[in-house]
Amino acid sequence: YSFCSIFWYMDMKQLKYTNTKPLIHDFDHVSLPVVADTEVSCIFMERCMLPCSYGGSDVVIHWIQVSAGDLIVHSFYHNKDQLEHQNQRFRGRTSLSSDQISTGNASLQLTKVEVRDEGKYRCYTSTIDGNKESFINLKIDAPVQKVNIQQTGNQMTCSSEGLYPKPNLTWTTSPPSNMSLQYKTTAQETQQLLYNINSSLMVSERVKDLDYSCTISTHRNRKRATLSRACEYSMLLVMMTPAPILIFGPKGRTSTQRDS
Repeated sequence: YSFCSIFWYMDMKQLKYTNTKPLIHDFDHVSLPVVADTEVSCIFMERCMLPCSYGGSDVVIHWIQVSAGDLIVHSFYHNKDQLEHQNQRFRGRTSLSSDQISTGNASLQLTKVEVRDEGKYRCYTSTIDGNKESFINLKIDAPVQKVNIQQTGNQMTCSSEGLYPKPNLTWTTSPPSNMSLQYKTTAQETQQLLYNINSSLMVSERVKDLDYSCTISTHRNRKRATLSRACEYSMLLVMMTPAPILIFGPKGRTSTQRDS
């Protein structure tokens, strides 16, 4: 694996660089311990911490996004950040806890996380006491924030925007009905790799005593919106008779929303 003036190779014993002095020590009889993968889940566009620790002093730290083709995410050696070869996509979004590095904390803070940040990362550390690498699987979530539901004539629509991973959408009725619900659902991917989902349901005019619910879910959360049958009445003052009369009629369906 090569990049610019740095040539990196690892034979499970050593890591060397050209065009600069060696940044870690060679250990002829020391194997490289591999820590089991750690799962981390972070919210889209929020701050995220990828854990990593080491033992020893005079540390060299390299964070690599393995799943994207070994992109350089962040490097630290000679007691300072080394970002010359950092991938452009991570510029201004990464940092280490400088006041905790000396205590063995090599955790990476990643801000404004994107869907493209999802994947497998390697944290490589080297000190005079030995080399170590650990792997972190980062999952990105853009949970359901709001479900929009409305009715026009005999058609109901349900939608939500900015979701990840690809969401699921279901329609239900209350009380449960034996009739088959006829609906069409589409999910479109945005430039940010998020999903906008939309569904249309045809409602029978002969069935007016049902509540219709639309549930949209990802693996992190789900929300449900309901159009309820009319239970209130509007008042209409009719002036066309000698004595004005009041006529009451159904006010229409009302919409409610809740986590489920």
